[in-house]
Amino acid sequence: MARARIPAERGDPAVVAALAGDVERSVLANAVRYLLQRLAERSEGNTVEVRVPPFGAVQCIRGPRHTRGTPPNVVEMDAPTWLALATGATPWADAVAAGRISASGTRADLSGHLPVWHGSLGHAPVPG
Repeated sequence: MARARIPAERGDPAVVAALAGDVERSVLANAVRYLLQRLAERSEGNTVEVRVPPFGAVQCIRGPRHTRGTPPNVVEMDAPTWLALATGATPWADAVAAGRISASGTRADLSGHLPVWHGSLGHAPVPG
C-alpha cells in the first residue's frame, strides 16, 4: 500500500516550523517525510535508499532496481541533518566531512539531487 502524499499546504509550513526549531515531534516528522517525498519525486528511481530514522525512508535515483534485503546504496542521517541538506542550509560535502551522514554504495552521493526545498516557496529547481 502506498503512503499518503503530503500536500505542499501541509508540508511547507511543517518545514518552516521545523527549521525554526523546538517543534513537536509530529511536526518534525511531517517536515522530514515531506522533504523525503520531494526527493523521491524529483529523483525518481530505486537505486538509493535514503533513511532518516525514525521518521521515514524513500528509494530514489534511477539505476539498477533493488528489491530484497539491504540495498547496496544506503544513505542514513538524523532529522536535523536531513533538514539542513534538503533545504540547502548545509552542503552535502560538509555534512559528510563532519560525519553526519552514513553513506554506502557507489551511488550513495546525493549532492546532485539537493536541495529539494527553497524558502517559503517550497520549490527548488529540479537537479540536472
